[in-house]
Amino acid sequence: MENKSYQLRYLPLFEQDLISTANYIANVLKNEEAALRLIDDVETAILGRLSNPTAFEPYRSAKKRDSLYYRIYVKNYVVYYVVIGNVMEVRRLIYGARDTDRHL
Repeated sequence: MENKSYQLRYLPLFEQDLISTANYIANVLKNEEAALRLIDDVETAILGRLSNPTAFEPYRSAKKRDSLYYRIYVKNYVVYYVVIGNVMEVRRLIYGARDTDRHL
């Protein structure tokens, strides 16, 4: 079996999602520790998936897409990414109860 190496890329929209989520948890919910834990957990989950990002079931979207989306569940949130060639591109962080197809 060939070991393929993947590069990691974060879209600005994902970074925005993560920052706004962490800010909400820290400032509105007044739980800075939980916000920092979420950031750490998201990073750990993404890096853990980087070694073999296509080994998981793709997300079945109602929309026609150029690339398959994959999910990583982190607490009440879902990280969405695609794999393009040798790049794992992290695109969104969405609260699990949201209408995913509307936000992707």
